[in-house]
Amino acid sequence: SLIGSIRMGTTVATNALLEREGERMGLVITKGFKDLLHINNQTRSDIFDLTCKAPKVLYEEVVEVDERVMLAEFFDEGKSQATIELLETQPSAEDEQQNASSRYCTSSWSNAGVGKRIKGVTGEQVIPLCSPDPDAIRRSLQSLADKGIKSLAIVFLHSYVYPEHEILVGDIAKSMNCFTEISLSHEVMSMVKVVPRGHTVSAAAYLTPKITEYLAS
Repeated sequence: SLIGSIRMGTTVATNALLEREGERMGLVITKGFKDLLHINNQTRSDIFDLTCKAPKVLYEEVVEVDERVMLAEFFDEGKSQATIELLETQPSAEDEQQNASSRYCTSSWSNAGVGKRIKGVTGEQVIPLCSPDPDAIRRSLQSLADKGIKSLAIVFLHSYVYPEHEILVGDIAKSMNCFTEISLSHEVMSMVKVVPRGHTVSAAAYLTPKITEYLAS
């Protein structure tokens, strides 16, 4: 067949968005940024209008994940290659922690810059500061499932360049068999700015189950 793909035009997603009839969903985001999408980027027609109303977010619940990576260029700027190589050979905080209970910990900026530089998907070098704790993630996701949340939008700050943490959380969510839709921001829209990326992946998680249900009917 010469047909490579078929696209269907429908207002199912538009109607579900306007009428707020999408799937019940939760947002999974980097710790410390729980309110980021609610705060948004402050774009409005009148920047000084104090009476403007912020649009409602699509998610019902938020789970914060203690994960963080930093872009190496901001730490390595102005440092000699010898200094950078020395930092790479030093054990990071995670490398030094031997037992499972302390391997995953809150990001410590005192250890920033220490550890191996890893080449991300964009070619930029990153330094992982804190890896997600699988057990803590599983407990947090189970709490969402217990509340009836069926869909997840996962967005981490630097996943556009280093998606491994999003992939890890997504795999854990899939293994739980509790969620009908798991959307990862680096797959939905791999761009630098986390706010539009977060809103886009939220829309995907909110609307995809409705579209899938429509196509299957």
